[in-house]
Amino acid sequence: MKSDSALERISTEDAPDTGQVGPVGDDAEEFEEWTTIVDSKRPWFDFNLGELWRFRDLILLFVRRDFRITYVQTVLGPLWLVLAPFLTTVVFTIIFGKVVQVPTDGIPSFVFYMSGTVCWSYFSSSVSQTSTVLIKNYRLFQRVHFPRLVMPVSLVMSNLIKFAIQFSFFLVFLVYFVIQGSGVAPNMAMLALPLLVLHMAVLSLGCGLIVAGTATRYRDLIQLTAFGLQLWMYATPVVYPVSQIPERFRFFFALNPMTAVVETFRYAFLGKSSVSSQDIVTSAVVTVILLLAGLIMFTRMEKTFLDTA
Repeated sequence: MKSDSALERISTEDAPDTGQVGPVGDDAEEFEEWTTIVDSKRPWFDFNLGELWRFRDLILLFVRRDFRITYVQTVLGPLWLVLAPFLTTVVFTIIFGKVVQVPTDGIPSFVFYMSGTVCWSYFSSSVSQTSTVLIKNYRLFQRVHFPRLVMPVSLVMSNLIKFAIQFSFFLVFLVYFVIQGSGVAPNMAMLALPLLVLHMAVLSLGCGLIVAGTATRYRDLIQLTAFGLQLWMYATPVVYPVSQIPERFRFFFALNPMTAVVETFRYAFLGKSSVSSQDIVTSAVVTVILLLAGLIMFTRMEKTFLDTA
């Protein structure tokens, strides 16, 4: 970017009669040396993903900011990250394990529900926060120019801290049940954990971008997102195993990308699951489609959302 003095010399009054707008004379050479041009007209699949690497320091800054804003000024602080999945697991264990008595394929109900809760918590938090990123940061976007995609990416990354803490808490109970000889059998599939986390991050980013891009015009969609995520959770084997789903409905559950993620996570750390390789491939394909749809929607709407927000 050039200094203010250089920008002031660019005037339509200095342009020749051909209608060209820009610097003339000695300033023309200086103008040609510019390396950054902000333009609202871009091809459909030009997402400028390389800009994310250039602004990686800004992403990390937003990650630290989001974590501090959320937990620093609370009484219990990051302890809420542990209490939330624990209390949710206790409620699921009582309602679905004791009252409804949903089968868990021989896995202790507490660790069964906690495994699903940890995965779903990261996904749902990332989607709900990303879906409002354009509206909540409206004032910031008015004043500073940077790739808008930086904000949703930073939110997905900041939730990784939350996931890491909750996953560590899950491991404590996992070790306890392994020592007790309760039939829990972690295996080498645990090495695929980074791929599962990446899968959830990409999926939540894609879904969040779709909602964020649409919500700039239709604010009601933000209210529907929370309700939709709750319904989505019950369409995902968080409180029940896939083995309880009738065979004729398995295909529709396989189209839900989180089904394969949760079941693969359970297979890796608990040793039992009904997930198949076909389910994993289907989940990956649907996730990529949702990510591309989200990027297209977000980049199309980010150019005009300041006029409609």
